[in-house]
Amino acid sequence: MLEWIRFIVAALCIIAGLVVAGFATFGVFKFKFVLNRMHAAAMGDTLAILFVLAGLIVISGFSFTSLKLLLIILFLWFASPVSSHLIAHLEIATDKKVEEECGGVK
Repeated sequence: MLEWIRFIVAALCIIAGLVVAGFATFGVFKFKFVLNRMHAAAMGDTLAILFVLAGLIVISGFSFTSLKLLLIILFLWFASPVSSHLIAHLEIATDKKVEEECGGVK
């Protein structure tokens, strides 16, 4: 019985991650402004990775493998926002149209 509960919880986490990734993909194609697209991709990826890897942690049980998956989650949670912020800063610094719309913010 406990195995089935673990399997159902893991499946729900993985499905939630896939749904979030699907919405993020839709947001990337729907938004017109580059920074909005990038924000949808970065936030969606971060949350989808959390759900999918959390589902994998639940299904594998609490072992050394789950510790490695947790470390992957932590690394991606720190790396993804930093990289998207740097890309957004580069976009603002190099695009004159964005500079005019944002009121000269650099």
